Amino acid sequence: MPMTAGERITVLIKRRGWNIAKLAESISVMFPDHATSPQNLANKLRRDNFTEQELIRIAQALGCTYKSSFVMIDTGEEV
Repeated sequence: MPMTAGERITVLIKRRGWNIAKLAESISVMFPDHATSPQNLANKLRRDNFTEQELIRIAQALGCTYKSSFVMIDTGEEV
């Protein structure tokens, strides 16, 4: 079974040696207009409730690239 976005973010937080508070701080510094509290981020992780724009910001705050796509099974074309 594939990991959820929240599970992947949790793995990345641990691999960076960070915690939720550090990630929330990093997001808030990099994207002041989209600042978030550690509690709000923890709630979103628990609910696995993210927009694609939030995932992009989280990835950038963690020093990662976010990639999302659909691949057509019959042609292999990625959209």
